[in-house]
Amino acid sequence: MDAQSYSTALADLRTVRDQIKKTRAALTKLEADRDKRIAHLASYDKAKAERIAPAAGLGVADIVALVPALAPDSLAADNDPQPQAHKPSTGQDTAETTPHPPQQAAAAPAMTSASAHSAPPTAPADTTAPKQQHEAETPRELPSVPADGSGDAWFAHTPNLASTRPNFTQQARSTVFLDTTTGVLVHRHQTHTLDLASRSAADILTAVFHTVPEGVERIYITAGDPWHRDTDHYPYLRDAVAAWLNAPTPGWRTDTGRGRDRMAGHFVHARNPVGRYQRTSGEQHVEIRSVGEWFDIDGDDPATVRDAFVLLWQALRRHWPDAVVMGSPSQTGRDLWTRTIPTRGQHSDGFPVLSEELRGLLHATAGQGRNELITPPRLPDQLPQLVEYDRTFAYAKHTWKSPVGTPRRITATTFAAWSHKEQMRAMYGCGHWQVRVTVPDTWNHVGLLPAPAPADRAWHYPAEPATTFTTWAGGPEIHTALTNPIQPWKIEILDGILWEDGKPLDDWAKKLKETWTNLSAQAHFQGDTQQARAAHLASRAVRSILLYGIGAFAQRPRMVTGTTPRTMERDVPPDAEIIGFDDELITWQKPTGFARDPNAHPEWAAAIWSGARAALLTQRHRDDNTYAGALHTPPGTVVAFRTDALYLTQPQTWPHHHQPGDYLLRGHLTGPVTAPTTEEKLLTLRDAGRAALTAEQEA
Repeated sequence: MDAQSYSTALADLRTVRDQIKKTRAALTKLEADRDKRIAHLASYDKAKAERIAPAAGLGVADIVALVPALAPDSLAADNDPQPQAHKPSTGQDTAETTPHPPQQAAAAPAMTSASAHSAPPTAPADTTAPKQQHEAETPRELPSVPADGSGDAWFAHTPNLASTRPNFTQQARSTVFLDTTTGVLVHRHQTHTLDLASRSAADILTAVFHTVPEGVERIYITAGDPWHRDTDHYPYLRDAVAAWLNAPTPGWRTDTGRGRDRMAGHFVHARNPVGRYQRTSGEQHVEIRSVGEWFDIDGDDPATVRDAFVLLWQALRRHWPDAVVMGSPSQTGRDLWTRTIPTRGQHSDGFPVLSEELRGLLHATAGQGRNELITPPRLPDQLPQLVEYDRTFAYAKHTWKSPVGTPRRITATTFAAWSHKEQMRAMYGCGHWQVRVTVPDTWNHVGLLPAPAPADRAWHYPAEPATTFTTWAGGPEIHTALTNPIQPWKIEILDGILWEDGKPLDDWAKKLKETWTNLSAQAHFQGDTQQARAAHLASRAVRSILLYGIGAFAQRPRMVTGTTPRTMERDVPPDAEIIGFDDELITWQKPTGFARDPNAHPEWAAAIWSGARAALLTQRHRDDNTYAGALHTPPGTVVAFRTDALYLTQPQTWPHHHQPGDYLLRGHLTGPVTAPTTEEKLLTLRDAGRAALTAEQEA
């Protein structure tokens, strides 16, 4: 780019900026008009939120928030006392539901050393919530196990539901790889160029089956994201995706599932949707999905992507002779895991599934990766530099021990009666604990334990001295709070769930780690550039199999997506959330509770996530006799946490031996750097830092 092109591009950018301002102002005006119309409709004495919601393109919760008088009769008034529910929140709480306050059992003695200085408990406060949260918002309260005897019934397994080893072999599906930008299609070893016309689902199906008449069951999109072609016409990506998936497909209809494959209907996702189609006549089934579920593409052509899947399949076959690469990494991960369930000895009869109540409690109280951006004034406006460290294949380090057996309830009274040795053994074990936490008076570093933030399923990490809050956390995090290298926190046990220690994931994870190691080495030593790149992509796919396989164990409540003609908006289910609409259809989704999934083990996912969050704070490297993590950096130098990554203002000398969990230097941006105040700005700096480090290493 020369100076003239640069000036022209700047002028074009300013034009876009002005258009955005105008569009945003127009949208604000329209939303204000919509809200006035909703308020006017509410003056009708028979007005109902569930009728107004689809007409407004909002959820019932949004209508109730605007006009509280329209709250359904089944919802208690804000100020009315609430009886204790016997079922926990399932994480789908909105303004329509108010989680009940925890039952307060007798608190166990604070688990701090005699020398620890802690302030007396104070009312829970949201002192470290991100700046963009409105001050009037209050943290949601997490559910508890009922204090009466009914809660004891939760500590059991669901009858006749357990993970068992399959007695069948998965069938491989004929797959093609398509770049919808160039029209290049790769089928086996053959390459074709297609005319995709408007890149609609109908056009893609027509072009693919004209070129490969029979047998194609899966179409991976490697580039082009055709479901985003009409994003300019919709306010949100999900709306554009839903419209693309539900557009007419002559000769095809939405798939209803077949055989052992229970996957049916489209999956609406802003980035990686899945379209499932079936011939209106005949038994032809096909799915269109994004290869982005498996790994990030950086200009790779379909042939390289296909080679990556071939290498992945070959590498998995070394450990699983019957391995089949399924549609998504999560499906593949869980299928491979079931094939490691013992055929004899302990657990040969499978792993039973927890009660629905405990699964719901874990879903509502066990968060995933830590994502936190620390902003001024906790940091200076200008940072000396920005350094990114990423824990390599992190979750693989935390699969060696997982909960098994029938869980036990550990009340505050029971815990207080134990000796200190028994208490610490429990903290080392596989447990999930409800605790009251107090930050030390002199604390000057990052927060250690997650606390519920106002948004549904959102978490933050209080660090303000003397702050007290009630939360749930796993054993690894509780242990870290008590034994961290700076100052122990005050922890009071209110309730807990404790399992036996087991290794249900160990064999599965070891095989995946060996597969990842072999493919990573192949990528490094392969002389052919394309094959080296394919091996690298395959190694990233193994990471996704483990990462999303673990996430699949968590089993979230099922969400059903449907459409209703706008002329029949009365038929939209009253408990549905409107997620999109156009001139013809209203697209909605609604929770349907937990399925009878034999492979639902949220206790395993919760334990791994807790261990990974704790390792971001402190992790021992025995061979090097040293530690790594946020707590081993000076106060005021941590900029952000992002699942497996740490962003700092100073470089570290932490060891990296290419082992799972090691901290790898991924990016380094020299300063001064303006402190990011949004996730978008952080990601922009991250990309710049990675590019700068790559350039430095190649120089």
